[in-house]
Amino acid sequence: MYIKSAHGVSPQPLYDDGALLPVITTKTGNRLVCVEPNYADFIDAKLIRRMSRIIKMGVAAAMQCLKDADLQMPDAIVTGTAYGCLQDTEVFLNRLVEFKEELLTPTAFIQSTHNTVSAQIALMLQCHNYNNTYVHRGFSFESALLDTVMMLNDKEINNALVGAADEIIDTSHAILSRFGLYKKEAFTNTLFDKATKGTIAGEGATFFTLSKESSGNDLAKLDAVTTFYKPADDSEIKEQIAAFLAGQILDIEEIDLIITGKNGDVENDAVYESLNTSLFANKQTINFKHLCGEYPTASAYALWLGSAIIKEGKVPASLLQQNDKPVKRVLIYNHYLNMHHALYLLSAC
Repeated sequence: MYIKSAHGVSPQPLYDDGALLPVITTKTGNRLVCVEPNYADFIDAKLIRRMSRIIKMGVAAAMQCLKDADLQMPDAIVTGTAYGCLQDTEVFLNRLVEFKEELLTPTAFIQSTHNTVSAQIALMLQCHNYNNTYVHRGFSFESALLDTVMMLNDKEINNALVGAADEIIDTSHAILSRFGLYKKEAFTNTLFDKATKGTIAGEGATFFTLSKESSGNDLAKLDAVTTFYKPADDSEIKEQIAAFLAGQILDIEEIDLIITGKNGDVENDAVYESLNTSLFANKQTINFKHLCGEYPTASAYALWLGSAIIKEGKVPASLLQQNDKPVKRVLIYNHYLNMHHALYLLSAC
């Protein structure tokens, strides 16, 4: 599959004067919120007032993605989300209690459903083609991507708009903090310096246009993507990665860069530390969750970052000090809560 374009709204500005690689800015706190664009550049002012934050983020990312690909009407719109529209869900539940389950306006409920982002994109485009949203926790984006890949391989469609969106709000952050998911202390961009319990909360909306045919100016080629669930131990993880590469007739030595989902949590990162001393030893490796935070569909951000790095042919100095060779092939390995594991293989076009 060819990634024709990619765009997103994230805690890091994704574009700066047309550059693909992100502008890495210093963040402090225990929660990363998105740097939001001027939505009036993407959405009609009358519609903006009716949209919650995640809907605006998703629509803006999708519209710019389509514009970058010079694609007026996608053959399919496929999205992934784990939490859906949390802000609208909170409003609906609060009103449910406040009005004692009576005289409820339908707007908050309608906009709280998980498929609202993809539906709003379709409404704005007047697109009546295939439209689906996957809500599979840490596999939400991967499920959307795999669905898209299968349709492209079966020649049901010629192109697709695929992406993921998840947000963090005060209520959800407080609830998830009770489970020890996030660090209590504030941090800067040095998330990985202390091996302590917890990570940093994040959010984002990232979209891609995919096609089976090359346009001659694509970002990167998506060679393969796979998932595996709840591996028994580190040995099984290494076997899964080795089998994934073998399926593409590749050896780990042929990978120029590895992007991992290390997130600063001592238990979460044990998997990556084990790989860094074995299968990934002596390989150029970078992390990405200090840029976008941890959330179930963060792998979409990693895919965008990997695609941008391949297009530019280099890793930003802010992510890797010693970059001594061009990057033509990237392996992405991410897991969410050590249950949902995903692998992506990207290469230069």
